[in-house]
Amino acid sequence: MIQLIKRTNLNERLLALTSVLFILGQVWMDLKVPDYMSQITKLLQTPNTTINEVLTPGGWMVLLSLLSFVFSSIVGLFAAKIAASLTCRLRQNMFSKVMDYSTHEIQQFSIPSLTTRTTNDLTQIQQIVAMGLQLMIKGPITAVWAVLKISGKSWQWTTTTGVAVLILLILLSVILTLVQPKFRKVQQLTDQVNSLTRENLTGLRVVRAYNAEGYQEEKFAAANQELTSTNLFAGRVMALMSPSMSLISSGLTLAVYWIGAYMIQQAQGMVKLSLFSDMIVFSSYAMQVVMSFVLMSMIFMILPRATVSAKRINEVLDKEASVVFPEEGEKLQTNIKGTVEFDHVSFHYPDASEPVIHDITFKAEQGDTIAFIGSTGSGKSTILNLIPRFYEASEGTITIDGQPIHTYSHVNLNDIVGYIPQKPVLFSGTIQSNLDFGSSSNTPLNGEKIQEALSIAQASDFVNKKAEKLKSHVAQNGNNFSGGQKQRLAIARVIARRPEILLFDDSFSALDYQTDKKLRQVLKEKLADTTKLIVAQRISTIMDADQIIVLDEGHIVGQGTHEELLERNAIYQEIAYSQLSKEELING
Repeated sequence: MIQLIKRTNLNERLLALTSVLFILGQVWMDLKVPDYMSQITKLLQTPNTTINEVLTPGGWMVLLSLLSFVFSSIVGLFAAKIAASLTCRLRQNMFSKVMDYSTHEIQQFSIPSLTTRTTNDLTQIQQIVAMGLQLMIKGPITAVWAVLKISGKSWQWTTTTGVAVLILLILLSVILTLVQPKFRKVQQLTDQVNSLTRENLTGLRVVRAYNAEGYQEEKFAAANQELTSTNLFAGRVMALMSPSMSLISSGLTLAVYWIGAYMIQQAQGMVKLSLFSDMIVFSSYAMQVVMSFVLMSMIFMILPRATVSAKRINEVLDKEASVVFPEEGEKLQTNIKGTVEFDHVSFHYPDASEPVIHDITFKAEQGDTIAFIGSTGSGKSTILNLIPRFYEASEGTITIDGQPIHTYSHVNLNDIVGYIPQKPVLFSGTIQSNLDFGSSSNTPLNGEKIQEALSIAQASDFVNKKAEKLKSHVAQNGNNFSGGQKQRLAIARVIARRPEILLFDDSFSALDYQTDKKLRQVLKEKLADTTKLIVAQRISTIMDADQIIVLDEGHIVGQGTHEELLERNAIYQEIAYSQLSKEELING
């Protein structure tokens, strides 16, 4: 929580300081009321007291109570503004931080966990800030101030109040010790429930196809029941707080009056009248002390969970991305354009003992088509992921246009490299907004560029057949389009940017053979100067590549054209003959 408090800005701190001043004024007013109550008590015990004499202190009591209400309302408004402002900025900072994460950091936290942290956890922080500013500051100040005012009244009453406060502190310590681990577990279980929900909704068709509804429901019910049980335990323990506070409060009042009655009985004359007045005042101040702890107990009911949430938020904000881009990196002014070179590059995941790819060396010149093929897990996609720096190479050097990729800024690198993932990603909106999404400039693409990109990607036919054409709605993840349509729109989006280098990570897998062949032919004709790196499983997709790199367990085991590899590379032959006949392989 302290780290989050440090993240407040100057305006929020000024508002908080102003709130503290209003709280001090409110506490002074609240503690001044018993003094006027004491005056009224003494006046009522004095013979010949007039109504006007009683109304004067009574009027001050009413005025102070009204002013206290006004001050409390102002503090509430300030607290709400601070809480909303802080959480808004934290949410934006978390989003920006996650946008800078590499794939490794995303996998460390998991998407459901990051979603929970930017929603549920931030809600906990907003709640604790809004309430805490009022109660956590007012409670201790009131308690200390009230104790100072009653400390000289009577050692018996003071001792009684001290015992009540001690019992309260012990009670709060026990409760917090019991619930803190549970609230930490609640947030983790919330992540798990979110993960299962997301997984089930994403794979709903598969669940239904396999009649696995019952299995998924049991799986979700187990996670849901564990979350519920943990919440119930924490809730039941916290539920003891309110009645315990009431019991202690009532017990203290009873003890004060019982001790007061005994003291009054032993006293004589005017001392007896004075003790009666002191007992009324002391009772009021003692209740102020107890009520201060009652106010703080309300915070303690949400503080454990908020503390866990604060820790989870700080984990995201403090996590540094493993891939760091220079802020003002620029491309060198050279005649080299569209070249990619790997020089003895190896890569292994941070927690892995063995590299995924070993000693990869190749060079793609401008306009070349380089293809990668190999069995599943051979490292094909990993090589492509290193170029836009989704991961950082563990060893070796990767250069683009003769310049190491780590010297490019994020914007410059992405302007040069266009990436189409294996699973196409479309965003909710329209077809046009998705194509504009790929523009390198801040101005929208014109209609001519969009139509050209759609034509090259073989997407013009199905787009123009739609009633609203480019204005046609795109659902989240593009779920209202087929797999092949999504891939073609994703290809059109990246082509519209006209980058120097195109990375196709098995991006033709959902296309039929005819569309695949036509698309590759148009790419070769219309984008002859664009370097293309293709990961594919189908031999037909890469047969006409300028260079084919065969991978096996992260090693390059073959490199050459289709004809050269078919003649002398056993692994390539095995893959090729398992897909096409000898005649098809020779004639293309």
